[in-house]
Amino acid sequence: MKSKLIGLTVLLAATALLVSACGGKDGQPGKTGEPQPVPEVKKDPITLSVFGLGVKEEEFNDRFRAHLEKKFPYITFKYISPDKGNSLPELVARGETPDLIRTDVPNLKNNYLDLKLGTDLNEYVKKYNYDLKRFNGPFVQEMIDAGQTGALYGLPYPPYFPMVLTYNKNLFDQFGVPYPKDGMTWDEAYDIAKKMSRVEGGNVYRGFAANIMAMLRDNPFGYPILDPNADQLFDTEKWKPHFSNFLRFYELPNNKIAPTSGDEIANVFNKGNVAMQINQHSQYAPFPKEIEWDIVSYPAYANGPKSMVWRGPAYWSISATSKHKDDAFQVIVEMVSDEVQMADSRKGMLPTVVKKEIQNAFAKDRSDLQSKNMKALFYYTEWAPYSPKRKAGAANVATVSQQNLMAQSFHDVASGKVDMNTGLRQLDEKLKQELEKDKSKQPNN
Repeated sequence: MKSKLIGLTVLLAATALLVSACGGKDGQPGKTGEPQPVPEVKKDPITLSVFGLGVKEEEFNDRFRAHLEKKFPYITFKYISPDKGNSLPELVARGETPDLIRTDVPNLKNNYLDLKLGTDLNEYVKKYNYDLKRFNGPFVQEMIDAGQTGALYGLPYPPYFPMVLTYNKNLFDQFGVPYPKDGMTWDEAYDIAKKMSRVEGGNVYRGFAANIMAMLRDNPFGYPILDPNADQLFDTEKWKPHFSNFLRFYELPNNKIAPTSGDEIANVFNKGNVAMQINQHSQYAPFPKEIEWDIVSYPAYANGPKSMVWRGPAYWSISATSKHKDDAFQVIVEMVSDEVQMADSRKGMLPTVVKKEIQNAFAKDRSDLQSKNMKALFYYTEWAPYSPKRKAGAANVATVSQQNLMAQSFHDVASGKVDMNTGLRQLDEKLKQELEKDKSKQPNN
């Protein structure tokens, strides 16, 4: 028994000596279990240039700069605004291609891939074990599909843009008509538009206007404009009833469509004489202060899907010419981090992540939105499908071109220049012309 106690004493003493030798600061004996400091790896200073398609430097500074400079003290961030003379093609032509580029699905082909700037982020996702499941799935998958190669050309960052019906409360109060409600059908919206389209005191008041480009491109059925598998307009017989649904609003007395497609999309509601407008909810398109506005959910077809119709977010992408791709990827990771998205959400930017805590913080810091029906943005729990993209290797037309051609086609029909069949036929012909242009650029032609 005595020999066992002696042995145990020796073992404990040896263990204490070993722990003491391994503990301490800077490799010196110290408190038991005290870790040695990990030497900081000093990185050489670098500059990353950032191109923000459609976003001013003030927004980049407000949302990202301080956070990034704290996280990456060795990086100097040079922001390039898309001013006159500083379009991405012009920058590339001058040999000033940015390291980081703000992209989106509509402009992915013409303003990124056609410039030979595509960088597949899948390599870095795997390298850094980055979790893509933290994002809303459709945002990631649509970007992959849009590229036609299986590559992931960007990570989605806030906001995205759900379709809503915005209405002018002043006009409804003036004419004693009840406000629109969440969950309305198109037929119910049409009945309201009939009541609100009128002439009073020599002034014409329109009941309905729309971002016709968005409501056609982003539809509850996921109809594409360009057929995914054939060189033509997607199924005309499916597009006809969708066209007809919207055309009836513009056939109402006193609800004539604006003279140009651009005016109908961007300007008419802000003049104060339009009762309802269909558009994307976007903080980039504020309303005049004199208009007392509110929103309700996007109307649905009576026998159609009840789902949120949406346009996806923008993405941060890396240029193929960047010499600092690993650093650029880490910067993107921070720009879409929970910390940054929480701040964005509180400011009223719809987050691209699925984390409920971040979603529930939406607009908490926006006093101007507290009286608005922001729950309309979340009225539908199902997401409408995004439109299927062209098959790999097929000639393609930039989405931004497709949507503009369709909007113009609809405008021609709604303004009485052509009938619907002619308008859709002309749209098909224009798409085919654009496809031929793309084919002529292919290496084997």
